[in-house]
Amino acid sequence: MLSKDKIARINELSNKSKSGQITAEEQAEQKKLREEYLKSFRSSMKKTLKGVTVIDPNGQDVTPEKLKNEKRKDLH
Repeated sequence: MLSKDKIARINELSNKSKSGQITAEEQAEQKKLREEYLKSFRSSMKKTLKGVTVIDPNGQDVTPEKLKNEKRKDLH
């Protein structure tokens, strides 16, 4: 996960952007930080989803095949 300092910087740059006081260098930094944040978020979400098993009210495993296949990939 991204550090609190980086998240604070993303928010700071966002506020500057909204007020129209952001420089070109800060825009580049903002873009880089946002990409880093999204990469971290997606990685974390994938790990979470790979740990999910979907069970219907009858107790049957109804986890989608795509998710089951992703889980199997990690075992090898």
